[in-house]
Amino acid sequence: MERHGVRNCEAIELGLREALFKDGRRLLEQLYAGTELSIPNNASLPGEKCHPGRKLQMHSIFGPVELHRNYFYSEESGTGRFPLDGALGLVESFSPALVRLTARAAAREGYAAAGEDVAALAGISIEGRQIHRLGNQVGGKVALALEQNPNPDPKPIPIMYVEVDATGVPMVADELAGRKGKQEDGTSKTREVKLGCVFTQTKVDEETGLPLRDPDSTTYIGNFQTAEDFGGHIRHEALRRGLGRAVKIAVLGDGAPWIWELARVNFPSAIWIVDLYHALERLHTLCQGLYANQSSWAARTEEKWKQMLKNDQVLEMIAEARKRLDDLGPQTDDSLEKQIAYFDNQKTRMLYKTYRDQGLFYGSGVVEAGCKAVIGQRLKESGMFWTKSGATNVLALRCALKSHRWDECWNHINNSDYLKIKVAA
Repeated sequence: MERHGVRNCEAIELGLREALFKDGRRLLEQLYAGTELSIPNNASLPGEKCHPGRKLQMHSIFGPVELHRNYFYSEESGTGRFPLDGALGLVESFSPALVRLTARAAAREGYAAAGEDVAALAGISIEGRQIHRLGNQVGGKVALALEQNPNPDPKPIPIMYVEVDATGVPMVADELAGRKGKQEDGTSKTREVKLGCVFTQTKVDEETGLPLRDPDSTTYIGNFQTAEDFGGHIRHEALRRGLGRAVKIAVLGDGAPWIWELARVNFPSAIWIVDLYHALERLHTLCQGLYANQSSWAARTEEKWKQMLKNDQVLEMIAEARKRLDDLGPQTDDSLEKQIAYFDNQKTRMLYKTYRDQGLFYGSGVVEAGCKAVIGQRLKESGMFWTKSGATNVLALRCALKSHRWDECWNHINNSDYLKIKVAA
């Protein structure tokens, strides 16, 4: 630098980073080779023979580190073990810190792009296929960690919301054998994955009176479980979040029967709300059918019935729709009757004025946005096809990331807080 003068400092910083990485690798090698290092179970058990000095190139956040460790083998059982590997928490030959880093990248984008970003941002070269393999190995651990750490805050929760929805994920052919779907030949390209979210509300907007979701209060769970099993899963998440301390509980969904059966079993005392925007979509279809060749009448009726829905007049709206259907006379099919029956079946969940007067949300936009942000942006990109296990593992990583629980989950998995290094000021 003295010879060349002051220039753009990027070369200096990158060079310094590499020097620091080199020192870090050397320090780790010295640390793990220390004779005084305490390693649990680093002695022969009955029937085992010790083979010292077995080499391993550990991949760390500083780069490759050479380890020399004891290997214990039992001829009787045909099994062996490396106590140092277990004590360090290695995943294959990768350190927990590096796995945590690469898994975060894999949670955000495809494996190849994740490898490129890790190289660019952290200076670590790791192939996408290795990130793929590591993600599959740790996804289950993250899923279990998501179920831990209940909220210990004793304060009451004014309003807790539970929203659930489902979307399709493109799968490889072997995962779709024999499954019925919406393609012309009756087959399917996707499998349904369910997503649930829990969030809280403490107040409403002082000017508009509209409900306000508590910042960063939304947590997600998602998997390929049946509706029955998923109901228990989302209830567990609500309990972890403090369901027992909630003054009010509201379950929101799009009107699918499985959602209300889930609510009946798992949240029987909650307020059940059909998402208004799904109701309005149904209303549009109904009005178009009842006034098929009269677009102006269809539009006027739709606006009238929309206001009735928003004013807790769903029964009156249903009565007017049935009268219009009767005036039309016999139909060639029962499609219009089914549209009216939808509102009749959901009428107790369509009291939108009551919900608004209570300061409640009546739209399920949080979970619908979650289907795009948590699932779609990672699992439904062009050309992607998944195995069930692969999609499940990535979904666990996504839920941890989008729930703002990434560090919490990994600290739980790796017991990362056991050693606090304090840097002197």
